[in-house]
Amino acid sequence: IKKGDAIIEYKGERISWKLAEKRHPHDPKDPNHTFYFSLEDGRCIDAKYGGNAARWINHSCKPSCETREDIFGGEPRVFIYAKRDLKLGEELFYDYSLDIGSRVTKRLKKDYECRCGAKKCRGTMLSLDTK
Repeated sequence: IKKGDAIIEYKGERISWKLAEKRHPHDPKDPNHTFYFSLEDGRCIDAKYGGNAARWINHSCKPSCETREDIFGGEPRVFIYAKRDLKLGEELFYDYSLDIGSRVTKRLKKDYECRCGAKKCRGTMLSLDTK
């Protein structure tokens, strides 16, 4: 796979965050694990319903892939792209940069702990962007 190639679309049911909150958690034994992907229009993709293999791509603070949202036929679609050339059989990762809509606390960082092992791992899958 060459740098910049589209690898896979993140598929699933497009729903409101209100419905996503009603469905949460997908697994009560692991309440911080979901298949939600935020869309710029305020909705999200719930890959538990109608999802594909893209939902199994793991997080890393040093990702090999990135996500991009584009509009096709009036609907937002999310694709995973290679950030660099990838070798056959190499595991795919992207940075989840989760935005949970509240202040990031030590407790939340721990709840969404990252164990990617990257040299510059930030220790959490949460977005630490302070925009």
